[in-house]
Amino acid sequence: MERTPLRNSSLGRFGEDRAVEWLEDHGFRVVERNWRCPRGEVDIIAWQSCTLVFIEVKTRSGISTGHPFEAITASKVARMRRLVPASFDEHPEVSARAIRIDAVAVHVDADRVGVDHIAGVL
Repeated sequence: MERTPLRNSSLGRFGEDRAVEWLEDHGFRVVERNWRCPRGEVDIIAWQSCTLVFIEVKTRSGISTGHPFEAITASKVARMRRLVPASFDEHPEVSARAIRIDAVAVHVDADRVGVDHIAGVL
């Protein structure tokens, strides 16, 4: 029973690492990973030009688990919307012309890894 959470945890970390690589390859500048507050966690916070982007990463393996974006529900997006002002409260020195909430899906199938990105999931 205890092996599954460890496996899922390491898969999630692997997916976040691949997401960071993809984002950096596409011009994002990652400034924070796994930012936490009492309200929850943001997987990645990154700049894309003058926009501060709050990014939810979902990772799935194999073909039977569905697409990772299926795990990003309306309640998850609502939670992310509540985390954005909490992040600014914790970092009053940060200001941004624009903010956005994105989603990154990482799909692992054997030795193949696919990354999909949706800008502005709201």
